[in-house]
Amino acid sequence: MHKFFVPENNIINNNIVTITGDDVKHIYKVLRLKIGDKININNCIGEEFLAEIKSIDKKAVICNIIENTNTNNESNIKIHLYQGLPKATKMELITQKATELGVMSVTPVITERVIVKNELSESKKIDRWNKIALEACKQSKRTVIPKIKNIVKFNEFLDEVKNFDLVVVPYENEKNQGVKNMIVNLKGRKINTIAIMVGPEGGFEEEEIKQLKDIGAYIVTLGPRILRTETAGFVCSSLLMYELGDIGGEI
Repeated sequence: MHKFFVPENNIINNNIVTITGDDVKHIYKVLRLKIGDKININNCIGEEFLAEIKSIDKKAVICNIIENTNTNNESNIKIHLYQGLPKATKMELITQKATELGVMSVTPVITERVIVKNELSESKKIDRWNKIALEACKQSKRTVIPKIKNIVKFNEFLDEVKNFDLVVVPYENEKNQGVKNMIVNLKGRKINTIAIMVGPEGGFEEEEIKQLKDIGAYIVTLGPRILRTETAGFVCSSLLMYELGDIGGEI
């Protein structure tokens, strides 16, 4: 069944839903949905409803809510990806795949080896990245739309993650501690919030790794093969979702 994300203020008394914007054309011209068809509605804050289309025109689609479906496709762990700002359009791929995997937010980070020609220009891309996250959210049947946050400096990132239950940093020069070993060391600890920090194309400076260790981050290897910056976050997120979250199902 098709799902649409509708701002909470477009839902009146949990009864009447008004769909506007690009979704209207998508409903009547692409999907060719008709009056009486049923769709899923998400109110953008995690609640989902079964609704029936009551009217369609070129400006709005009006639906009646049938019931709250109590749907929750979110993981029991909340992973927040901090990504060393990559070149070109790599953030688009990172945003899309992180959303599919269940990451709660993505924050671009300017580290020492990030090359930024125009930080203002990069910041203007945030809206586009959030739109990509929304589309990926629809495709993957997420219940909560992940937030693509504004670009931060490395020292701001260090302050921001101090209250996380776990901070994980994939690092190509780490040879001893892998994710498996880290999970064993975490046995007995309650982990709800996780920050993953991925370096940019040029990797981390040694001083940055030292600062990460100082705040208690786990520096881990993802294996003997060097992964690209846009791949490392996917792999690390997947491993943690498998070990601590809901990827792989229940035993």
